[in-house]
Amino acid sequence: MTGDGWNAAVRRRLGLGRLLALGGPEDGVWITERAATSVLGAVAAALPGLAVTSLRLAPADPGAAAEPAVPPPPSALPPGPLRVSAEVVALGGRPLPELVAALREALFTAARERLGLVVSDVDVQVTALLDDLPDPPNGGPPPGPTDQPASATATAALTTPGVARLTAELGPPVQTAEGHVRVEVATAPPHHPLEVARAVRTAVGRAAPDADSVAVLITWAG
Repeated sequence: MTGDGWNAAVRRRLGLGRLLALGGPEDGVWITERAATSVLGAVAAALPGLAVTSLRLAPADPGAAAEPAVPPPPSALPPGPLRVSAEVVALGGRPLPELVAALREALFTAARERLGLVVSDVDVQVTALLDDLPDPPNGGPPPGPTDQPASATATAALTTPGVARLTAELGPPVQTAEGHVRVEVATAPPHHPLEVARAVRTAVGRAAPDADSVAVLITWAG
């Protein structure tokens, strides 16, 4: 790989953010922080009177993390409760406690119901009071189509309801090593990402009966 190619790969990996465990230790599913904040940010953008300028997710209590049932993707976080940290600007003259409470409830609900993330804390910091709110940031387009390899595992993943496409952010869309299979996918609305990933694991397990374990990484959630 050339220097430019290596730099591009590093930027692409950093752009994914943390790899967050989705569901519980037995689910074997991870989602990129980029995908999760895209969904949560869209929910926050629908609330009146405020604009989110920063949204991050991190372990709420690293000591409470559990051992995943399957090998995780490289540098992925172990399953455990997460903390959502949001920085916002708000319209002056609006009741801040009500705005903050509405945002916290919206983020809690979206994390649980739209994604399947285990969130124990939502921290909100109001950084400025403004007369006019800025336009919401553009989250960027989802990853483009990937050339799909002709394999039974790839076909099983791609044809699972709710899978929009296979992706290749950490390497090939389907990677197999030492009896473990990892699949990267983007999910389509209105399907629940965690339920889609569970179905992908089942389908891939059937297509690759000799595999000891299957993990799924969601790189984009529609």
